Amino acid sequence: MRTVDFDYPLPEELIASRPLPDRAASRMLVVHRDSGLIEHRHFSDILDYVQPGDHFVMNNTRVIPARYFSNDGRIELVRAGLTGELNWKCLVRPGKKMRPGHTVQVGDATGTVEHIDDEGYRYITWDRPVDEERGRLALPHYMNRESDPADKERYQTVYAEHEGAIAAPTAGLHFTPEILAAVPHSFVTLHVGVGTFRPVKVDNVEEHHMHTESFYMPPETSTAIESAKRVVAVGTTSVRVLETLASRHGRPLPPGPGETNIFIYPGFKYQVTDALLTNFHLPQSTLIMLVCAFAGKELIMEAYRQAVEQRYRFFSYGDCMLIL
Repeated sequence: MRTVDFDYPLPEELIASRPLPDRAASRMLVVHRDSGLIEHRHFSDILDYVQPGDHFVMNNTRVIPARYFSNDGRIELVRAGLTGELNWKCLVRPGKKMRPGHTVQVGDATGTVEHIDDEGYRYITWDRPVDEERGRLALPHYMNRESDPADKERYQTVYAEHEGAIAAPTAGLHFTPEILAAVPHSFVTLHVGVGTFRPVKVDNVEEHHMHTESFYMPPETSTAIESAKRVVAVGTTSVRVLETLASRHGRPLPPGPGETNIFIYPGFKYQVTDALLTNFHLPQSTLIMLVCAFAGKELIMEAYRQAVEQRYRFFSYGDCMLIL
């Protein structure tokens, strides 16, 4: 299976760099897997598709300001994780200026690069805590802009609770408190990492190695899933939690913390997810592969073709797709 098989043409002007004023005003492309029917609706219509016994599973991670700049503005750091109170795992640009032994200053704190791992992450030890007020949201590169005050609220779901994500679980951005209250739901937590932005660099899909992300499955969510007639996963991050636990343990899904590096691409057998709400994903990305595994590559690529033709808005702040 080739990575280029998951490519599609996308005019740059269709990439959404800012959100709509109303979360629920986004358009929603509805894909029916059984018949191949494709409908063009709006997210505010989603209740038309809710059936008795449906249960929505949502990711309640909260995005943290993870992007920092050195005092001189020459070094950009994205904190990907903490290995200790003063120890950061970072992506750094430009990397050539941050080799082992090199230092960087952020506010009053001085950090020293201890080592670099095989994936290019820098492990930095600080001499004191870094002032978190200096952090910014790490908006995806395709937005081609810096974060602004409005993003602090709009680049979070209305149900965001547990801090730790670098990127938002964007399928959930469409929910308003009113629509959330109208659907049966419970939560999982998966802290979306910087790996979600990393491209697939191999020609053969099977050779790609996924990044690892931490998650938590609450007992009440596990119980609700087992009694549901149809499990509707909100976003690919929720899918990763559900299908990781099912592939390891079967049903019922065990509650508790865990980690996943699951790679879902065509040929994967879904065990829990019955329907999926998701945004539109980058060409040749692991996320579009996950969606193709759920609904079939030909149907999804036709849906994307229609979305481009109908001028849908793409990616994090863009429109969405409901796959039934």
